[in-house]
Amino acid sequence: MPKKIDEELKARAVRLVTEHRGEYQNLTAASFAVAKQLGVSRESVRRWVAQADVDAGGRPGVTSDELEEIKRLKAENRRLREDVAILKAAT
Repeated sequence: MPKKIDEELKARAVRLVTEHRGEYQNLTAASFAVAKQLGVSRESVRRWVAQADVDAGGRPGVTSDELEEIKRLKAENRRLREDVAILKAAT
């Protein structure tokens, strides 16, 4: 199971990449430098920056709020399916 990263650390990483993007050849280099500085993986920083771009409307995709809603609905669906299975077994 992946370890849970603090939301403040994610926000800081995104902010640092955004602020220092111009100092590097490309986004990958900026992400690598920030990841090394913060002690997290380069891929994690890249994903956080990409998700922040989606959330800000800078690129197409599913926003963080929409992902949370999907997660909530899937959990509710799973619970309701279990309830239906229990009721079917009881009849």
